Amino acid sequence: MQNRPLSDLVTHPDPVTLPPDATVQEACHMMRTHRVGCVLVTDKARHLLGIFTGRDAVRLAAECFPPADTHLAQVMTRHPLTLPPGATAIEALRLMQDGGFRHVPLVRDGEVVGIVSRWDFRAMEHARMNEETGLWEVMR
Repeated sequence: MQNRPLSDLVTHPDPVTLPPDATVQEACHMMRTHRVGCVLVTDKARHLLGIFTGRDAVRLAAECFPPADTHLAQVMTRHPLTLPPGATAIEALRLMQDGGFRHVPLVRDGEVVGIVSRWDFRAMEHARMNEETGLWEVMR
């Protein structure tokens, strides 16, 4: 069960996407409307260019960026780490923990096919991740 493919976790195979010329205000509106924590920035062919998250929005507000005048291309995380839909849940959790982020876009043949977030995983997968982290700490 801990080796579930990520494709089993995807509840919304059509993640929220916007083009790079969309504004931060548009992205925040989309995240609120769809009740998601991020927007994937893609080109017309659904190739992933970047990701914009709620954490990014908070950072930009603190830095006084005008959301209606700031384009995603200016502030997105470019070329985020991705996984194929056949990767396992534990692989995604490791990637998120090592990278310090909460979302992993799923990409097949260069095209976005879904997204998983830290909250999509079961308690047993989190427990296994915590156990593995503990073992690495002991081995240091």
